[in-house]
Amino acid sequence: MTNKKLRTLGLGLSLVLANSATFADDKEDLEKLRTTTQSLIQILLEQGAITQEKAQALMDEIGRGARDTQTLQQEPALTQPEQEPDKKSVRVPYVPEIIKQEMTKEIRQDVLAQAKRESWGKPGSVPEWAHKIRWEGDFRFRYQSDQFQDDNTPFTPNFLEINRVGDVTKTANPFINATEDRQRLRLRARLSMLAEVTQGISAAFRLTTGGSNDPVSTNQTLGNSGNRFNFSLDQAYLKFDPYSWLTVVAGKTPNPWFATDLVWDEDLNFDGVAVQLKPRLANDLVWFSTLGAFPLQEIELSKDDKWLYGVQTGVDWHRSEFRARFGVAYYDYQNITGRRNKLNSHLFDFTAPQFMQKGNTVFNISQDVAKPDLYALAAKYKELAVTTHVDVYVFAPVYVMLTADYVKNLGFDKGDIEQHTGLSIEGKEQDQAWLGRIAVGMPKIKHRHDWQVFAGYKHLESNAVVDAFADSDFHLGGTNAKGWIAGGSYGVATDAWLSLRWLSADEITGPPLAIDVLQFDLNVRF
Repeated sequence: MTNKKLRTLGLGLSLVLANSATFADDKEDLEKLRTTTQSLIQILLEQGAITQEKAQALMDEIGRGARDTQTLQQEPALTQPEQEPDKKSVRVPYVPEIIKQEMTKEIRQDVLAQAKRESWGKPGSVPEWAHKIRWEGDFRFRYQSDQFQDDNTPFTPNFLEINRVGDVTKTANPFINATEDRQRLRLRARLSMLAEVTQGISAAFRLTTGGSNDPVSTNQTLGNSGNRFNFSLDQAYLKFDPYSWLTVVAGKTPNPWFATDLVWDEDLNFDGVAVQLKPRLANDLVWFSTLGAFPLQEIELSKDDKWLYGVQTGVDWHRSEFRARFGVAYYDYQNITGRRNKLNSHLFDFTAPQFMQKGNTVFNISQDVAKPDLYALAAKYKELAVTTHVDVYVFAPVYVMLTADYVKNLGFDKGDIEQHTGLSIEGKEQDQAWLGRIAVGMPKIKHRHDWQVFAGYKHLESNAVVDAFADSDFHLGGTNAKGWIAGGSYGVATDAWLSLRWLSADEITGPPLAIDVLQFDLNVRF
């Protein structure tokens, strides 16, 4: 109850008490009324609706009313004949008209405010909670052609499939496809729900196509005898924005790093917690930092859970002619390196990765005759990444966009690998990667006739990054690849566009494995 309403009630009580002799004929009823009224006055005083002086005045009024009533009850009636009370009648206190008008006005204001807030009576109106939820999504239909060079070696091991079976001789596909061209129709569908819980707190969920055993691809290949596709939950997180310069996300979150697909595939999401700081140093300069802790694999019977810890810092410089971002990141993987089992033991089986693509140096950690093959990573991964991106606005609305990225695995150590794996690492360390890219056009294809063309070069050595999380399209996934990327996009309608990409990649070391990939997409967002 508001103070205004309490004051109105107090005024009404005082006027009712002043007229108490006119409606309280029964002594016992009057005593109950007086007791109740005194309790109400005490509540009003405690709520701060009336002052101590006003409360005392009301108490005095009660006393006078009681004495007047007692006097009236003692005097004989002069004009009114004695009447038998009607036991079925209900006596209603008199409320002055000014009090009724005030209370009616306040109630009307409250009801109208609630009706406006909840859209009472409006056709198609929805409850208030529905205004806090936003839906969005996208759909992509793709034609993809995978083309393999004639002199490719047909014997590149499929370590992921070998690990699933545990014996290369029992594996249906012990080698990846390196010789047979493929023509595929593929699609990707994603649907997101974003909910504002309260000021500064939001929640998000996203459903997507794609297999649940592939963290770097949401594509679904058509041609499965008409069977239905599955949706998977690939994002589910809470987001806290207590200040304009601080954001905390927790759950299965979008990629929090300023990075390129040299390190992280665009479809990859992260399990864990990230804290982002974005204080403004000047009107055109923002300093940003990100801290993250992400569990990769929780091991029930071991304390050696697999984790990724990351830290990044950089600046975002925004001028009228350009915007430039520069960041330095360090990604530290814990307990992902393989450990060899003892004879017929499976104690360290968990050190083999749950998912891998191709390119990283691996070794066999199994010494079990029944399951002789289980491959794990040979190197440690502590990646230092330096990334920069510049948008030039001089020719706006046409932008010139420049991107560069460099990565070095500081954890790679030849001697350490040879000691715990028995492998002999010959030649160059193969622990670096770099990327350069230029794009011209609109930064985002939104409207009809928007366009963009781009070209770039990528060099990704075997042990520069963890191959499981690298781009799944270039060289059909993984590391140990170098080559060119080119393409473009064109808007055919609002939020609908066509795109074309050509990715041509060769093996850096080892047997030849050249793969060209053509992708033609129809994209829509809503």
